[in-house]
Amino acid sequence: MTMLKPILAIVLASLLASCAESPTGRRQMLLFSDGEMSQMGGTAFDEMKKKMTINTNSATNRYVSCIADAITVSLPAEWRGSWEVVVFEEASANAFALPGKKIGVHTGIFQVAKNADQLATVIGHEVGHVLAHHSAERMSVQSVAGTGTQLVGVLLGEGAGKETVMGLLGLGTQFGVVLPYGRAQESEADIVGLDLMAKAGFNPAASVDLWKNMSALSDGQPPEFMSTHPSHSSRIKDLQRQMVTATPLYEKAKANGIRPACKR
Repeated sequence: MTMLKPILAIVLASLLASCAESPTGRRQMLLFSDGEMSQMGGTAFDEMKKKMTINTNSATNRYVSCIADAITVSLPAEWRGSWEVVVFEEASANAFALPGKKIGVHTGIFQVAKNADQLATVIGHEVGHVLAHHSAERMSVQSVAGTGTQLVGVLLGEGAGKETVMGLLGLGTQFGVVLPYGRAQESEADIVGLDLMAKAGFNPAASVDLWKNMSALSDGQPPEFMSTHPSHSSRIKDLQRQMVTATPLYEKAKANGIRPACKR
């Protein structure tokens, strides 16, 4: 018992030191550094490029990169710079962003993101997950639970646990371990992403149309209390409330001549 007390004190001290605050003021526990997360994100992205078929259509790639570049160029200083953007031939209506400045877009997203403003909603949302350190937050919770002690090194080899790490990074669909972001993280990414797209000169009102399209595509979505994600109707209401902040950002961007001309 006498030896246990110092150990508990050290653990408690490390947890207190790891407390952080998300962009919306939510308390987070972050036990992994930006460098560690970037290393894992980069390695995971390389895995995706090996596992999935990369789209080589020049017009499609220019279109997606135009939108992604417009969003990332206006990020806070520590997140600016060149983000690697890859379009994957994949029927699911999905996209993802990873620590290490990586963005992946599935061709299936064009089923619901009918124009540049709607696709900017998707990419802004995914980049929002990165800026809010959601992957690091999930890794930290997993680590404290005692099931992720070697998470940083897992992706560098072929050891057990790689699928879990990919799932925590938000890539579980392709690796058989689906660990979706929770409601709080999804809602937070919606808010952060909406402001990001508005600052980049994309119309935030398009976010509502996107989720109406998504709702139509996913007919029969389970009730909100049965899902880790907010229901489409709740999501739309939250986005409409956020327009009070996002619309002035959009108007300011237009007034400053920020009008991305991204065409497919």
